[in-house]
Amino acid sequence: MLSSAGNILLTGSILFTFLIIYLSFQNLREKNFKIGKDLVYLSVFQITFIIASFILLTFGFVFSDFSLLAVYQNSHTSKPIFYKIAGVWGNHEGSLLLWINIMVIFSYLFLVFNNKSNKSYSLYTLLVQNILILGFLIFLISSSNPFFKILPVPLEGLGLNPILQDPALVIHPPLLYLGFVGSSIYFSAAMGAILSNIEGKNFASSIKTWVLISWSFQSLGIIFGSIWAYYELGWGGFWFWDPVENASLIPWFCMTALAHSVLVLEKRNYLYNWVLILSLITFISSVTGTFLVRSGILNSVHTFANDPSRGLYILIFLSLMIGFSFVIFIKRRISDKFYVEPLSKETFILSNNWFMMFYLATVFIGTVYPIFTQVLYDTKISVGPPFYNAVIAPVIIPFLIFMALGPKINWIKQKYDGLKSFILILILSCFINFLIFFFFKSYNFISNLIIISSLFLIIHSAKDFILKAKTKLHFNFSSFLSHIGFGFLIFFIILNHNFSKEFDLNIKVGETKKMGNMEIKFNNLKIEERENYNAVIGYFNIFDSEKKYQKRLNPEIRVYENPQTLTFESSIITNLKQDLYLTMSNLDGSEFYNIKFQIKPFMLWIWFAALLTASGGLVRIFIKK
Repeated sequence: MLSSAGNILLTGSILFTFLIIYLSFQNLREKNFKIGKDLVYLSVFQITFIIASFILLTFGFVFSDFSLLAVYQNSHTSKPIFYKIAGVWGNHEGSLLLWINIMVIFSYLFLVFNNKSNKSYSLYTLLVQNILILGFLIFLISSSNPFFKILPVPLEGLGLNPILQDPALVIHPPLLYLGFVGSSIYFSAAMGAILSNIEGKNFASSIKTWVLISWSFQSLGIIFGSIWAYYELGWGGFWFWDPVENASLIPWFCMTALAHSVLVLEKRNYLYNWVLILSLITFISSVTGTFLVRSGILNSVHTFANDPSRGLYILIFLSLMIGFSFVIFIKRRISDKFYVEPLSKETFILSNNWFMMFYLATVFIGTVYPIFTQVLYDTKISVGPPFYNAVIAPVIIPFLIFMALGPKINWIKQKYDGLKSFILILILSCFINFLIFFFFKSYNFISNLIIISSLFLIIHSAKDFILKAKTKLHFNFSSFLSHIGFGFLIFFIILNHNFSKEFDLNIKVGETKKMGNMEIKFNNLKIEERENYNAVIGYFNIFDSEKKYQKRLNPEIRVYENPQTLTFESSIITNLKQDLYLTMSNLDGSEFYNIKFQIKPFMLWIWFAALLTASGGLVRIFIKK
């Protein structure tokens, strides 16, 4: 029943998409200035059918309809309802249906909210967006159909991957998809702008909000994914430069550059071609990341079950998308102005773009380089944190200084008269860094410079906010939130990096062992039966050297039956100063357990600073200042 209904809805979605493409061509030939109502009606039918198909698949998971292959492979009757719903997008087929839903929703909203824009521009945007939608719908129906039926119907499902059974993983994928799939609309809008030859300022105004929406959701998606990996995977950090993490970060760099460049285009009508290129490569980089993940080329704890044939389809689709978009871009040759004064807001925004492109290139090379070494030399290598830290860390320093100065600089041209303030804030930043250095411990030269530059950004942003609040002058509050949030983020990350401690030891029940100036006692071990798994729980006490305080940590080894999987759950005590982080694993059935105990300073502040940074984009959407 669900299978038939689902396939009817998907077929109907394809039909409506075909009709929207056809009528868009027809409307382009007509000389009136309004988009035909038939296109609006078709878009309503399209969005209704595609959302209905997603709701139908959700019902299949909630009510355990194992006649659907996707439900059978990714759910189980014993799963809590929360994780049954997460199973909808916790697999390739369901996640692709979510991808298409987001594309259709953005297509419909763009048509509704940009109905006063240039007619040919709106129609070309709708046309390109629906060609993309059609390509993904064909992919869904042909090789990734979530409504594929199996006979005979199994009595029970295989279950959801245990590491995906977590509250953060319920919201992380939809947030991330709203980010990088949402970028499809300004890819289409860029193609529409090229084909319709719309003025740069009008193009910038039409995509600015969509860029902010996708950037904000992409940022939130990355943050929640980072939080999940921190406590679920047992690695004990906030970022691991995992290839699939990198695949989500690369579009974020493009979005950040684009969000700044759009301001120049809207205000000064400069950088039109550059904004078009950024609009194109943001979505292209999103599809590239999808290809690398779904094809199985990248190995990661985040990847879905892979199928090379699916990867080949995405590669062909990606190649065609890149080829056609850039051929059209080059042939149209949109005229552009590209002159900026050395000391102007335009220059500082452009410098932001250079930094973003440098970070993008670094992460992209670090991610794909192992693929080439394996293909060319049959040698497996990994590119990890040492590479990224060595390349990116020094460049962070001037970037933070430019972030601090940029918002204070005026458009067109300005004589910089804030040298005295600059020197005073720099001295104060150096003094605070010296206090940290003096009262805690030494760290390397680059770390000193990063802390000073992050403090410079924080203090400079706070000073501007206070001055503007006192004088009641116009102030960009969203920019302030994002910039000061980013300053705090880098500040707490570098402190965390320098002051973290890790202890690795083997211990059995009843033993006490010393770790630096602390002691750990393995008190007891219990087994508990939970709703979805059995848990082996360790009971540990942590003391300081003088036994003045005691902390209790209870890491778990979880044994899942559906599917049969072993996971290692961390136990974390969080306060404003630091996290105490403990994981345990059994040593080949012996009485000894391997314990990894970590002290992670300022973790709570890292999450807060990241959320503060992302909030700037959300504020900008609703407060047009």
